[in-house]
Amino acid sequence: MRGVKTTTIVLLLMCAMYFITYIDRVNVSTAASGFGPEFGLNRTEIGLVFSGFAWSYLIFQVLGGWIADKFGPRRTLLVCGVIWACSTLATGLVTGLATMLVARVALGFGEGATFPTATRAMSVWFPAEKRGFAQGITHACARIGNALTPPLVAAIMVTISWRASFFITGVVSLVWVVLWWTNFRDDPAEHPRITAAEMAELKAVEPSRVHPPTPWGPLIRRMWPVIIVYFCYGWTLWLFLSWIPQYFLHAYKLRLSDSAFFAAAVFLAGVVGDTLGGIATDALLRRSGRLRVARVWVVSGCMVAALLCLLPVMATTNLTVITLCLAGGFFFSEFTIGPMWAIPMDIAPEFSGTASGLMNTGSALAAIASPVVGGYIIDTTGDWNGPFIGSILLLLVGAVLAFRMRPEQGLGLPPSDGVLRPAVRAA
Repeated sequence: MRGVKTTTIVLLLMCAMYFITYIDRVNVSTAASGFGPEFGLNRTEIGLVFSGFAWSYLIFQVLGGWIADKFGPRRTLLVCGVIWACSTLATGLVTGLATMLVARVALGFGEGATFPTATRAMSVWFPAEKRGFAQGITHACARIGNALTPPLVAAIMVTISWRASFFITGVVSLVWVVLWWTNFRDDPAEHPRITAAEMAELKAVEPSRVHPPTPWGPLIRRMWPVIIVYFCYGWTLWLFLSWIPQYFLHAYKLRLSDSAFFAAAVFLAGVVGDTLGGIATDALLRRSGRLRVARVWVVSGCMVAALLCLLPVMATTNLTVITLCLAGGFFFSEFTIGPMWAIPMDIAPEFSGTASGLMNTGSALAAIASPVVGGYIIDTTGDWNGPFIGSILLLLVGAVLAFRMRPEQGLGLPPSDGVLRPAVRAA
């Protein structure tokens, strides 16, 4: 890839990882219309399959981020990639609920450390004023994966089988592992294709040569509001990822291909939200120099906008209006991603893997509860709109609690070798 900046290659690798991992984790949402009847599962049990991934995913958020801080993103993602690729392949071989849960738990082990590890890599490969964009564009690629998965899996199910969708994505995951290992280095200075101009831009975020002990107490105290806000966001995310394809299929009695189309339209709105959110938070930071404006105000305002979009869903049965409202809710919800994932790097750049793992624990907890609660509500009430009530309430909680986040304050610890904080104003 001559002529392409090394930082661009690294960003493309991360974009590909986010894209692939989200296909691997949400393909069950569409494939459920195949394996659900085959295994005789009700919607609560299908919700259990959706959430099974999150059990181990939760465990490896903080642990995986700590491993990335200690051993580096290159080796960490090599191991993670092999595990998630093999577990995806194994999902195509399952024989029932028990083996499906085993495969999904294994997938969570593989993918649990991926986003915290990527955040650790971004803290070194991107300066502060570009981190929001890096987080926004990588998560946008994840939402592209969300959007493409329903029609892609539906097409594979129609032409081959639901099992084939897992075999194909598992092979693609293994290809990514090879590309990552050959094209990424933990220290930009060690990359064979890095230029002097790129190093000059990155010198302010040069990686530390020492690995100081993780300051767990200060880190947890600074991150707890971020964790809760991200749980509130994650509840809506996992409700959408798990049930939106099934929502259009069953609530409106659509064909599989048509339901996949409407689900893809909703998820594509998230792609736009992720991208614009990353651009907006960086632009606000450059213009104002205030992390609180660029991060907190954006997150709170967009959570309010998201819940306002979801309110009409409870009052109409018009499919067009429903689709637009769900797309609007997902757009504003995803707009928060860039600023949210930049906050761990703002607070603790040296420990950004651990910090982002703590934050993503909130989403992982939501991933365990939200799909199962949603499935239970649908099973017991027959109301496919009922689960959105929880999203509306939690988005309101998140919007209020966002003002407890303090990205401008950091940990209050002296920086260790080579790590500098961005020069920004506090308020």
